[in-house]
Amino acid sequence: MGKILVTRKIPKAGVDLLKAAGHQVRLWPKSTVMPRKELLKAAKGADGVLSLLTDRIDDAFFDAAGERLKIVANYAVGYDNFDLAAFKRRKILAANTPGILTAAVAEHAFALMMACAKRIPEADRFTRAGKYKGWEPELLLGTELTGKTIGILGLGRIGAQVAQRAVRGMEMKAMYHDMKRNEAFERETGAVFATVDELLKASDVVSLHVPLLPSTRHLIDAKKLRLMKRTAILINTARGPVVDEKALVAALKAKRIAAAGLDVYEDEPRLAPGLAKLPNAVLTPHTASATVETRTEMSKLAAQAIIDVLAGKTPPNLVPLP
Repeated sequence: MGKILVTRKIPKAGVDLLKAAGHQVRLWPKSTVMPRKELLKAAKGADGVLSLLTDRIDDAFFDAAGERLKIVANYAVGYDNFDLAAFKRRKILAANTPGILTAAVAEHAFALMMACAKRIPEADRFTRAGKYKGWEPELLLGTELTGKTIGILGLGRIGAQVAQRAVRGMEMKAMYHDMKRNEAFERETGAVFATVDELLKASDVVSLHVPLLPSTRHLIDAKKLRLMKRTAILINTARGPVVDEKALVAALKAKRIAAAGLDVYEDEPRLAPGLAKLPNAVLTPHTASATVETRTEMSKLAAQAIIDVLAGKTPPNLVPLP
């Protein structure tokens, strides 16, 4: 059967599927990123590759892999690490893991929002440091979300679930911006379609759910941050470069917005200078989809795409090529 390269240690369910289908699996045994030189060397002779977002899949990778390669399946819903034009030229299929991580990421975005609004990390640090000496009327005052407005930038699966949780669970009002209007969603949630600027001006919470494209890089920059309310909270579980991180640090320092909850960063794993020291920033290490259930299913879906392609079948999760 085929030779499969898995470029990072992942939940074993996916690896077990590949082996059960009779494939020979070469697994990078570490949780860290495989160095580029090692990646190119390991790709040689592979029929299929199960890759991570940290693996650049381009012409150089395909040259190293050789002519046997038929499919690369990303262990992620995003695929900005894929040079899709190179895939098309080489007639190599690309796959991802859509849908599976929707609930986990939506829950994480909501958790960041709650943590910012209620100042949970600040309160935790305050208490652990022994600073709590007794109840005070104005100690670590946060904000209520009930009745406030959440603005969703990017109404895909995840953005829609965040809005639904906010409207149904917290009785919030919703606004959204997307490439096209979704009238069915508006009827379901009462959400209002708006331009980006209108949304930023009116929202108490802004949650980002757009893909990383040339048009969305630095979508939230210094100018856009100035449009937001001083009491507003910014949440990013999408892609780091959607936000100009240096501009965000400046805005948080100057309290031009109240807080930010980030799971992704512009230059991961590095943070913009000063970000880690800000008390009004809640930071998680790209763990929005990090649940046992989601990560296991992601490994299985990516593996099954490889199994299907090598068996002459068409998996449902192929990435459309330009």
